[in-house]
Amino acid sequence: MQWFECKVKYDKMVPEAGGQKVVTEVYLVDALSFTEAEARITEEMEPYVSGEFSVTAVRRMNLSDVFYHEGGDRWYKVKTNFITIDEKTAAEKRTASFQLAQASSFKGAYDVYMEGMKGTMADFEVASITETQLMDVFAADLQRTQADKAAQQEAKKAE
Repeated sequence: MQWFECKVKYDKMVPEAGGQKVVTEVYLVDALSFTEAEARITEEMEPYVSGEFSVTAVRRMNLSDVFYHEGGDRWYKVKTNFITIDEKTAAEKRTASFQLAQASSFKGAYDVYMEGMKGTMADFEVASITETQLMDVFAADLQRTQADKAAQQEAKKAE
């Protein structure tokens, strides 16, 4: 599973600003390549965007796991150090790994992360939790087949 951070720029209705405003927002998509990531974010954003829309940046994001939580409205990046012992030198070795946790607070992110890590046999420590700028995360829908996609595209053409 590869995660790509996509920055999109589009016209968004902002009632507080009295109309439309050009915004740049960050989203995360699960894709196999940069090209697929751009296509996926374009497809995911299409129902929400009218007017100008562009993908301004796509970069690979190193994540080992994503922990979802229905009540969460923000995304937090968790840095975890997995601790192993070198059998030859008996020295502790820490290997950093990154995960995302969906929550509405730092404490909530920690709780969601710890719940997701239940049953992990490895020793680990949470090194940091930081709030990200991510607006949403779009995991690959493995249930959706190519035939489903083709049928959806045909329906759009018929409209």
